[in-house]
Parts: sequence; structure tokens; C-alpha cells
Amino acid sequence: MPGIEECLAEAMGITGALGVSLVDWTNGLAIGTAGLGPDGDHEVGAADATELARAVTQTPSFADPDSGAPPAEDVIVTSAGNYHLLRFVPAAFDANVFLYLRLDRDLANLAMARLRLAAIADRLVLS
Repeated sequence: MPGIEECLAEAMGITGALGVSLVDWTNGLAIGTAGLGPDGDHEVGAADATELARAVTQTPSFADPDSGAPPAEDVIVTSAGNYHLLRFVPAAFDANVFLYLRLDRDLANLAMARLRLAAIADRLVLS
């Protein structure tokens, strides 16, 4: 089974990937990183993405009360040049982590990136 570094390397293989972080959103720190962080700093990007993750996970409007699942599977933010994709990592234990992938908008296929990142997150749980 792949570990964190292997999963991050696989995420960097997604077409258009600029950088990826595994982020603990309880403290806003990057557990692992690959590629380039926003403005060259993965820690600042992790902290900023954490604020977004908290807003989504702590807002009941996004929850499906009948499912018992987390309020969101992923979050997509688009900007002029990038896609920002946050994928929450499902875990049987009390872990609050997500993968934060930045993509070049001109090169990436957002739908395919979302599917591949979901598969990587699922494998990460098994490691």
C-alpha cells in the first residue's frame, strides 16, 4: 500500500498539477508536500486552505443529515490561472486531513483531477 510520499508523488502526476499538500486542518499544518506551494510556500497555502475546509465542514448547509457522512467530499475553487481542489480524506480514526491540489487551469482537466485525487485519498486511508 502506498504511503504519504507515494500518494503525493502520484498526485503530482495528475496533468496540470503544480503542487500538493496533505494538510491537518485541526492545526493548519502541512503533513507532507510535493511540487510548488502557492507563492512558493506550502505552509501558507495549507493555512489558507484550512480556513476554507473549516468553513465548509462546520456549516450545516453543506451536510446531508441522512447520510452520516462528512459535510463535503471535496471543495473546488477556481481562479484566473489555477484550480484549487481540496479532497477530504475519509478515515476510520479521528483524523481531520485533506489533500490540497493546485492545478494549472490551462493544462488540467478538473473532472479527471477530481476523480484521480479521490482515488488517491481512498488509497491513503488504507496506508
